[in-house]
Amino acid sequence: MTVGAVACVAMLALTACTPRDGGDGADGKDFSIVDSQPAATTPVDEVTWAIVEGEPATLNPGASANLIIPNLCDNLLSLQPDFSIEPGIAESAEFVDPVTFVITLRDDVRFWDGTPVTADDVVYSLQQNMNPASQWFGAFALVVPDATAGIVATGSHEVTVHFVAPDSTFRDALAGQGSAVMQKAFSEAAGAAVGTPAVGLMCTGPYKLNPGGWTPGSQIVTTANDDYWGGAPLVKTLTYTFVSDGSTLATALTQGEIDGAINVPPASRAAFQGDGAGTLTVGHSTASYSFGPASSTSPAANPKIRQALSLAIDREQFLETVVNGLGYVQKTIVPEFSFQKKENADIYQAGYDALATPKVDIEAAKKLVEESGEDLSKPLVVAVPAGAKEFQQTATIMQSAGKAIGLNIEINAMQASDFGAIFYDPSKRAGIDFVATQGYLEVPGVLGYPSLFLLPAEMGGVFNWSQYDNPEVTAHMAAARNAIDPATAAQEFVAAQEIFAPDLLQVTLAGTYQLTYVNKDLTGVTTSVAAYSSPWALHLGGK
Repeated sequence: MTVGAVACVAMLALTACTPRDGGDGADGKDFSIVDSQPAATTPVDEVTWAIVEGEPATLNPGASANLIIPNLCDNLLSLQPDFSIEPGIAESAEFVDPVTFVITLRDDVRFWDGTPVTADDVVYSLQQNMNPASQWFGAFALVVPDATAGIVATGSHEVTVHFVAPDSTFRDALAGQGSAVMQKAFSEAAGAAVGTPAVGLMCTGPYKLNPGGWTPGSQIVTTANDDYWGGAPLVKTLTYTFVSDGSTLATALTQGEIDGAINVPPASRAAFQGDGAGTLTVGHSTASYSFGPASSTSPAANPKIRQALSLAIDREQFLETVVNGLGYVQKTIVPEFSFQKKENADIYQAGYDALATPKVDIEAAKKLVEESGEDLSKPLVVAVPAGAKEFQQTATIMQSAGKAIGLNIEINAMQASDFGAIFYDPSKRAGIDFVATQGYLEVPGVLGYPSLFLLPAEMGGVFNWSQYDNPEVTAHMAAARNAIDPATAAQEFVAAQEIFAPDLLQVTLAGTYQLTYVNKDLTGVTTSVAAYSSPWALHLGGK
């Protein structure tokens, strides 16, 4: 099949989708962007879905983020496919003064066992994130730390959250899994075992995890919640299986052994768009490929080294080679889709537009290497996950670019468990200079993702391994978070971004799209990055 034929098939397959919430072209690309497929109309007995990230360690929403949890546990606010936010279990959730946030719950939401959701259940669920070990702790960092005073029930269906300072990011965070509601009685009885195969969960989502539904190492079987407050799903049994190998996944999907998957690899684009295959849908995403420094003592911690590598890498080649044309040049760590539905989006957009577009300049890169003053007698090591073609290609491109400007780069392809450990265990980063990643923002907002890499650790910079410390950036980021009005928040962030973007705490190589594949008989999936935080299978079923 020629490239032209592939492009034609892509047009036919992708523009045939009429989205529930709108779609658009992609600036002359050979595909359209669709954030949600048309809702299904026909019941289906069983669907098998592949989880490409592998089997989760837990389904406890306070301890993990994966694509299964959003179909099981509802969030307080509902993230829409276009990244806007609407009411969810909470009818309303708003600041009533700069440091007091009131959540009013619907009165018709019930757990799978039929018991109603109460304010005490919500207080319990939110309080789990007051623990610094929670991955959502950053979103709750400004809540009054005394658990009995910070988050309290102020009515049978009302919860009040008190803050030590205004927080412009908190409401957005409630559209993510940090506000997932679990039943207090069930979870307290389960203790540390909540969310495991042995104990399971008790939530309110459109699919139920019944006892024995999770067979470790094999599959997770969920069943439709016919009493779901948002309407019963059409798929009666939704079974998850785990396939992380890209080639195996493409074969299983196109041969009908598996019905669908989110985050399918762009390398298999031709197979997914071949004759007789299902539908590959391209949706908006906040995900991007990047690499960043792994320690404060490596030459990689020197901005001049990162700037030099950035100047030596051809983004267009990266887009063609690594993401098979399904991506775009992204100027900095925060993607445009993250702020499109926010108030004062025009301020964020103007700030983004003012940033320099990455370009190739080998001579300037060589000069930066020389100016860095770093001892480059030893190779710089970049860590990537083994078996992931996109990351292997990313590292190879880095290696080639480095060679052109006098940097010797070695590739350390690590097994998945070892690679995952480097994000939380400093000892696992020994001997590593760069880490290549694909990151994303699961809820709207601009502060969360960059904060991880550029703020001091005590302010949430858990991945600030190079110990970057710019007081001006920190001050502007703090002012943006504490701002009471949206315009000030936007202006303060843009001021911070103008400073931190050139420092390249993460060298952004490409923004990417959300790629979802379903067989030709199914429809109804949320196909944007909102799938990470919303019940993406609620409208799944037959055409």
